[in-house]
Amino acid sequence: FSSASGVHPQSSLLTLQTLGLSSTDIYPAFVFGTLTYLIIMFANLLVLTVIAMNKKLHKPMFILLFNLPISDIVGATAFFPHLIFSIVAENRLISHHACIFQAFLIHVYGTGNLLILSVMAYDRYIAICFPLRYTTIMNSHNLMKMIVITWFINLSMMFTLFILLARFKTCRTNIVDFFCNNQSLVKLICEDTSVNNYYGLATIFLLMGGPLALIVYTYAQILRTCVITNHTDARQKAIQTCATHLIVFLSLQINTVFALISHRIDSSSPVLRRAFGVSVLIFPPFLDPIIYGLKTKELKQCIVMFLKQNVGLTM
Repeated sequence: FSSASGVHPQSSLLTLQTLGLSSTDIYPAFVFGTLTYLIIMFANLLVLTVIAMNKKLHKPMFILLFNLPISDIVGATAFFPHLIFSIVAENRLISHHACIFQAFLIHVYGTGNLLILSVMAYDRYIAICFPLRYTTIMNSHNLMKMIVITWFINLSMMFTLFILLARFKTCRTNIVDFFCNNQSLVKLICEDTSVNNYYGLATIFLLMGGPLALIVYTYAQILRTCVITNHTDARQKAIQTCATHLIVFLSLQINTVFALISHRIDSSSPVLRRAFGVSVLIFPPFLDPIIYGLKTKELKQCIVMFLKQNVGLTM
């Protein structure tokens, strides 16, 4: 694919990191990948449908939660279909344009989840620490403003990241990860990418540090409120909700930070980097609808009712 100058045209095929599957592993890997993707899609679409169709779930907490399955579906769809196709085709080729598009969607998914979880934490903070002012602060106008700002920050920052990347021609064709991402695409460039590196570090600092700071502050205030309150049931419910939310956020944050930072450390293990990177794309979309569907009482009841009604209709 190389030209006389050693620069690869943007339409050239890139090669993703090999999966290392033997001929006997292809069928099980295909079945596992397909089932995982179908379960992710079913579970997240179920949560979306139930929230959309039940008016009693049209509250700030669930309207914010509605955005999480959307983000999870984007991430899973960016990763799984090409992975499954490459298993069947027994090759790891992807076009340059498709690689950039996959990377863009994956970064939108990761950033989206962090920002959405942060806004959800703020919602719980207002609900627990300022219950009398909750309906005033989290009114429909402010709620829509939060959602629009969240997606605007996400899309605008990721669009800028990939516009900076698209300026360059590539001189290599081997992607060092199992999927396309900004860091692995930058490594294909032989020109000066210092602007990309500075912007990338800034986005990591803002999009990782900002949500983490908000989570730490809001949860510290929630715990403080729970300690001084005399209502044992309310305290237990608040701690349970926050603990679940915190586990989801920290697992995503830790895996994402390691996957991003390890690209910038030459001595880091590529095996660990790929494992953490793939875990970010598999576990949150798989576990989020299960965790929030089972741990959130109102949503769980609506999901059970929805499934009973639809099973009853099909029998």
